Amino acid sequence: MQQKIQIDKNGYYGQFGGAYIPEMLYPNVAQLQKEYLSIMEDPSFKKEFDFLLKDYVGRPSPLYLAERLSAQIGTEIYLKREDLNHTGAHKINNAIGQVLLAQRLGKKRIIAETGAGQHGVATATVCALKGLECIVYMGEVDIERQAPNVARMKMLGAKVIPAKSGSKTLKDATNEAIRDWINNPTDTHYVIGSVVGPHPYPDMVARFQSIISEEIRWQLKEKTGHELPTHVIACVGGGSNAAGTFYHFLNESTVELIAVEAAGLGIHSGHSAATTTLGTPGVLHGSKSIVMQTPDGQVVEPHSISAGLDYPGIGPLHAHLFASGRGRFLSATDDQALKAAFNLTRLEGIIPALESAHALSGLEQVDFPKGSRVVICLSGRGDKDMDTYMKHMADFE
Repeated sequence: MQQKIQIDKNGYYGQFGGAYIPEMLYPNVAQLQKEYLSIMEDPSFKKEFDFLLKDYVGRPSPLYLAERLSAQIGTEIYLKREDLNHTGAHKINNAIGQVLLAQRLGKKRIIAETGAGQHGVATATVCALKGLECIVYMGEVDIERQAPNVARMKMLGAKVIPAKSGSKTLKDATNEAIRDWINNPTDTHYVIGSVVGPHPYPDMVARFQSIISEEIRWQLKEKTGHELPTHVIACVGGGSNAAGTFYHFLNESTVELIAVEAAGLGIHSGHSAATTTLGTPGVLHGSKSIVMQTPDGQVVEPHSISAGLDYPGIGPLHAHLFASGRGRFLSATDDQALKAAFNLTRLEGIIPALESAHALSGLEQVDFPKGSRVVICLSGRGDKDMDTYMKHMADFE
C-alpha cells in the first residue's frame, strides 16, 4: 500500500519541515499554526477567495493541448496556462489567499520577498486592491534583471527595498524579510511566496496553490475522458507552482511527478541551483529541508539564469518527495532552459517565463511511453525576461 503523502500535526512531511524560528517570531507563527486552517475553511473566507480567483484573477486558467509541441515530442502535451492569470503567473493565487488571511488576523502591514518579481507584483496587486501597506524585499541583482516587475510593484504602491548582502538574490531577500518581521511582529504579516519557511507556510501555500491541480483533474477529464495525467511536470526553486500542480496527484500512484531544478552553468560547475543533487539535510529559513551547504553548514550561493529558481533549497514537501522516491527530480542548465523557451515560442506562439522554460526542458529528458498524457505547469509568462531573451536571440535564430 502506498504511503499517504501529507503533513503531520507538527508540520513535517516525513523528516522534513517543522518551525525553526527566533523566539521573537514565536507568537506570530503560533497564531498562524492555530488559526490558518479554520480561517481557510470558513465559508465567508472561501466565498471571497473563490470570487477573487474567478472574477479578478480570471480562473480557471486554460488547459491547452499544444499540438505542434506534442507532434515534436511524440505524445500529448497539455500546458496549464498559469501565465494567463492576472499579474502573469501562479503567484497571485497564494497572494490573494494570504492577504485575505492576514486581514482576518488583524494585520495592517504586508511584507514579502521576491526573486523573479512575480510574487512581489502579485502581493503588491492584492495590497492595492485591499488598501494595505506593502513592502517587498528583492535582491539587488534581481532588481536589475527583472526591472519591468520592479516598475510594476512601485506603480502599485509597494515600497521595494533592495537586499545588498550575499549573492543579492532571493535567499538574501528572504533573510531581509524575516528580519523585518522580527522587528515588526504585531502589525505585520509576512506573505511567503513559496512552499518554504516555518510551518504552517509550506502547507498553507500548497493549499492556496492546489487550485492548479484541482482544475487540471476536471479539465483533463473534460478533454480526454481521463481525470489523471500520466506525467505532471513543473519547475522547482522553492516549489510553489510544483506543489500546487502536484497537490491533487500526490497519492495517485499512477501519476509520475516530475520536478525540474535549475542546473545553472552545470550541476557541478559551482554555479548551480540543483538542490537535490548538491544539497544535504539542513535548516534554511525556518524549516528542515535539503539545502546547498558546506560541510560546516554555511549556505552555498546558488546560480540560475532564472531569478525565481535562484534559491539554495527546496520546500520540505519536495524534499520528502525526493527522499521517498515519490517524485522524480531532473535539472536543466541555463542553455537548456533558453532552448526550451525559444522552442515553445516558435512552435506555439507562447513566450514562457524562464522558470517555466526549465519545466519545458524536461520534455527532452523523459522517455514517454506510448499513450502518455503529459501536463506541464506553464507557471508564468516571459514578459519579465525579455531583456535576457534578447541577449540570447542570435543563438537561436
